[in-house]
Amino acid sequence: MTGCRSFNRARSALATSAAVLALIGAACATVQAPPPAAVPSITYGQKLAWILRLEDQRILHDPIVPDSYVVPRNPSPSVQGRPAGPPAPSADLTQLLTDIDSRIRRRAALAIGRVGLGAGVTPLAAALSGDPEPEVRQMAAFSLGLLRDASAVPALRAALRDASPLVQGRAAEALGAIGDTASSRAIGELVSAWITSGAVSGVGPDDVDETHAPPVEAFRLAMLALGRLKAYDALASSVLSPTGAPLVAWWPVAAAVQRTEDRRALGLLMRMAREPSLFGRAFAARGLGALKDASAVGVLSTLARDWRRDTRSAISAVKALGAIGDRQAGPVLLELLRVPDLDPLLRIEVVTALGPTHAAGALDPLLNLVSSRSAAVRAAAFRSLREVDTTSFLFVLSSLDPDRDWTVRAALAATLGTLDRESALPRLSAMLKDADARVIPSVLAALVKLKAPSTGQVLLDALKNPDPVVRSAAAAGLGSLKPPGGDRALLDAFHAASRDDTYVVRAAALDALLAYGPETARAALREALADKDWAVRVHAAALLKPIEPTTDPTAGIRPAPVTRPPGFYESAELVSPAVSPHVYLDTSRGTIEIEMAVLDAPLTCLNFMTLARQGFFKGATWHRVVPNFVVQDGDPRGDGEGGPGYTIRDEINERPYLRGTMGMALDWADTGGSQFFLTHSPQPHLDGRYTVFGQIVAGLDVLDQIQPGDAILRVRVWDGKTMSAENNRPADRRRP
Repeated sequence: MTGCRSFNRARSALATSAAVLALIGAACATVQAPPPAAVPSITYGQKLAWILRLEDQRILHDPIVPDSYVVPRNPSPSVQGRPAGPPAPSADLTQLLTDIDSRIRRRAALAIGRVGLGAGVTPLAAALSGDPEPEVRQMAAFSLGLLRDASAVPALRAALRDASPLVQGRAAEALGAIGDTASSRAIGELVSAWITSGAVSGVGPDDVDETHAPPVEAFRLAMLALGRLKAYDALASSVLSPTGAPLVAWWPVAAAVQRTEDRRALGLLMRMAREPSLFGRAFAARGLGALKDASAVGVLSTLARDWRRDTRSAISAVKALGAIGDRQAGPVLLELLRVPDLDPLLRIEVVTALGPTHAAGALDPLLNLVSSRSAAVRAAAFRSLREVDTTSFLFVLSSLDPDRDWTVRAALAATLGTLDRESALPRLSAMLKDADARVIPSVLAALVKLKAPSTGQVLLDALKNPDPVVRSAAAAGLGSLKPPGGDRALLDAFHAASRDDTYVVRAAALDALLAYGPETARAALREALADKDWAVRVHAAALLKPIEPTTDPTAGIRPAPVTRPPGFYESAELVSPAVSPHVYLDTSRGTIEIEMAVLDAPLTCLNFMTLARQGFFKGATWHRVVPNFVVQDGDPRGDGEGGPGYTIRDEINERPYLRGTMGMALDWADTGGSQFFLTHSPQPHLDGRYTVFGQIVAGLDVLDQIQPGDAILRVRVWDGKTMSAENNRPADRRRP
């Protein structure tokens, strides 16, 4: 009976439900269905802010992502007669890669490359093959090169046949970055086609314009890719005539040939050293120095003597003569040294080259130069004197008081490390007490090189030094010598360095612990994957990967630790700058005006301008000056080891390193902060490796005059409305 009553209640309920459904159906027949919920409107600025944030955090998407954001290039199908709008977009770079707006797709493609995860290969390859816009496809190719993942090679090879020359060029560049030598022939065929078409026939030998026609830019990219791949055969078959003469006089050809370091290029480089391109001659000289063939001394000597007309090529020629190290170079070097108004930077290189060439008659000039007014010349003279005559070097050293400049004392310490223990140890032991801590790392490195019996204890003591760079050098030395107990001391130093505002000690301690063995280092490496500084996480992951090949430590270090105020990424200064700000470096040699690349490297530019407005660069010296290469500044210590107390993420972009380009200095990926450099001449080997964030627009003559130790007097920032100089607070140089 109970079961029958339950069944009857159920039947009654069904009947009632049927009646209700009938009424609802009737109502639906006469009442229009409500419209779908409105999709939130996401602006271009908001999407760009997402991209900036994800890039900064080094992740492809937020940890929690709504079910889907499939970008509505085509409208979604209707459901039961009701139009279904696209789901709300979310912060996901791979989804933004299919956005309606091609500008967003292009920017998302770049961000995926910067994030650096292998998961970005598939979406980038899809964009490379399927996006309708050439600008998006070429950026996808560039970013695949940033990822340096061999799985991208098929897609990039296919892109060599793209309808757009720029896509072809960027694909060649990416294949060069990945190191796919099997693609050399196909890249060479592209180069030949552009030459045959006459696309590059009107380009001047020293043209450094950034606005070339697409085929010209593609030629440059492909040519430099062949050099990076060291593909001499493909290069020669594409750019040389049957007589062996270059078919194109533009400097990228010489830059590519010298980078192959192929001995078959000797004659070609000697020929290029006489060509009309000033930059090309300098690249040819550099290539001859790399080959170290004495038969090139004659042509290099001619370039060196012609320094008044072409100082950059002369500098490269003198460097090459030093690299070859043949006594035949002696006459031209001594001849240049006697020129009273010789270019100061060239003089430094001449003094440096005298040592390895062991030039006859060099002793007396070098003895005179150890008392030069220039600290850089004195340091170079001591190094060369050691190579020419060790006895005279030791005699002079014993008869002089310690040099007044710390850079010379540091150079002397390094030079002492090349002597025998008996001669060097007493002097190095005394130098351990130098009043300037910036000298001590060179002293420690020299002691390690000599492997003196007491060096282990010296390093253990130095591991407690208050100066972080001294501790870093001590850690490196312990990793080299591996004295008993050094592993425990390194682990303690690693943990103690968590209080430092610089990463150098923790990174050096990890390297040294790994030298003691994987098991010794494993725990510290895993701990470092959560370091407060992203740069240490990156370094630890790179060290851990070979010893734990079945894991992926790069995934566990994300997101990068970033502390930004609310609304930071949405600021107009980042997402929609109205102007390209200019900065003015007022130096002791004059003013250099730089246009900031705020569209290509917004966070790097903002970081630099913020530091400038705070007076950070006031009084900072150009601690690194490499003639015909770069000048470098922005280090509060002045020894190349300092920074602002934090690191920023790289913003690698497509802009090339030409004459007067501003780049961010690095130890390894994502270690930038305040140190920057300016290039004297094109440096294509830096392309795609260091963030370009500015270009000199006035003051190139000042750049050429900068000497080691010159200072920045102040930095002014023009934002399109006002000129703001640094504040009047004393800059925190934080020197030891």
